Amino acid sequence: MNTLKRSLCLAVLVASTAMAQRPGNRQRGYDPAKEVTVSGTVDEVATPARGLHLALKAADAVHEIALGPKAWVEKQGFTFAKGDSVQITGSRMTMRGKDVIVAREAVKDGKTLTLRDASGQPKWSGSGRRKQQVN
Repeated sequence: MNTLKRSLCLAVLVASTAMAQRPGNRQRGYDPAKEVTVSGTVDEVATPARGLHLALKAADAVHEIALGPKAWVEKQGFTFAKGDSVQITGSRMTMRGKDVIVAREAVKDGKTLTLRDASGQPKWSGSGRRKQQVN
């Protein structure tokens, strides 16, 4: 039942963040002042609505993580699976009453995936791509 409950929570998370993750949309409410870094093991991966979301089991709790569009993440050479050890840096947010960390950066196997700039602008959005090309 606990897995079913977590899956249901992830589904609600996916639905509430899907619109914010479309290209050209800034992640509403991303607050760099609320950034945290958590490390743990991927307990569950959810990919509905083209998004990529993780349940990350850390020492203190299971954190709900919103990464970004699955296709974009894979194009960067990253995949996530249950059992992977990862470190996530992102902004804590509340979406539909649920605590979520919207990831800015993910580190796995010594490789860093930058999902958003320091202000929270997604790298897959139009202005994020232009900024990425300049760097």
